[in-house]
Amino acid sequence: MSSTEEQHDALRSLLGAWALGACPTREAAELELHMRGCPECAEEAARLHEAAGWLSLDEPLDQPGSLRQQVLDWCLARRPAELPVPAWGMPYTAETAKLDALLRDLGPEEWQEVAELPWHGGSGRLRPAEVLGHLTAVDGFLALALGLPDPVPAAPGAPGTPVASRTPGASAVPAERRVPPQDPAGPWPWPTPRVPPQGGPYAAISARTARMIAGQSALPPQSVRARWRQQSHDLVRSAALAPQGNTPVDYGFTVLPLRDAFVDRAFECYVHGEDVARAVAYPYDPPAPQHLRQMVELVVRLLPRALAGLRAAQPQPVGAPAGNGPTARRLRLVVDGPGGGEWLVPLDGGDVTAGPGGTVGTVGPESGPPGGEPVASMAVDGLELCQLAAAHRDPDRLPVGEHGDRAAIREVLHALPLLSRP
Repeated sequence: MSSTEEQHDALRSLLGAWALGACPTREAAELELHMRGCPECAEEAARLHEAAGWLSLDEPLDQPGSLRQQVLDWCLARRPAELPVPAWGMPYTAETAKLDALLRDLGPEEWQEVAELPWHGGSGRLRPAEVLGHLTAVDGFLALALGLPDPVPAAPGAPGTPVASRTPGASAVPAERRVPPQDPAGPWPWPTPRVPPQGGPYAAISARTARMIAGQSALPPQSVRARWRQQSHDLVRSAALAPQGNTPVDYGFTVLPLRDAFVDRAFECYVHGEDVARAVAYPYDPPAPQHLRQMVELVVRLLPRALAGLRAAQPQPVGAPAGNGPTARRLRLVVDGPGGGEWLVPLDGGDVTAGPGGTVGTVGPESGPPGGEPVASMAVDGLELCQLAAAHRDPDRLPVGEHGDRAAIREVLHALPLLSRP
């Protein structure tokens, strides 16, 4: 076999990857140059490119996805990804793809609809492109932690910071970029953020959102969508390079490990995607059960913080339990439906530990008297729990099953919306 034939066969073997958009840039350019002079490869490339269109993520919401998923599962079984997305990155991958599918179907008039974005401190009113600006701005905290450019324009008078300025479709991840160290970050939770927040705990998020929306106000909505989608792809690729997920992500008011920050971003993407869908009267599916389970678990693990915040804002009655001593109380939380489970939540402080087999999570140490029963039990649907944590439900009207100390149950219900933010 001549060298020309060997080169032809080598380039032809890349046609499948090229049709799927998975061919490295250098090899893709070489293949495209070859196809100009090779009708046989050009014809096969056209057929493969048409077939690949059936696997595109950019499909209307009403199209069945079972065949696409079957083909992708088969492909991954035959040739696993070289850098697979960590399990904690899968909810974000799925929710951004789902929101992108919704946005792709929007017409010019629907891009002008206004979505209500409730949180525990009020409610925002944003058009879909502005919602993307908000999501991009907060996702930027993860980008900074991963060494990617900050998509948000620098504040006037602030020291210059890298701003992502690239055409949609071009990756922002330099080939030589090094992932920040993982394990030396120390145990979680970390102390207060490195720079104390100014103007309230959520001032950084509000300011970044305002600058992001202003910076994109002159762009067509689909260009805003393309920029947001490109950043989500870049974040997922970077997550594959940091599979342990220990890198700290500083939100300005709290610090989360990367693995929790990705689940947090998936949660907000789902919530705001549903907000947009409601505004344009489109259907919107809930997260997959395995992804909803991760969101529920994160909410439960953050619940002690919310309880502490609720009490800090209220005067404590004389004799109220405090600390994590021998009289600390617990609540049994039973989450029903897809992604459900059972947890023991310390009402007076504690950290999260996984239960046996992952079916029962115990929040905090085995507090309370040895063998003591929880002071209350509460059963709630998993989706309703997440909606309450997003301040999209009224804690006094949420359907729950309850037994025991009703004051403790009421306190938990009123603490959950404090996990929301603008």
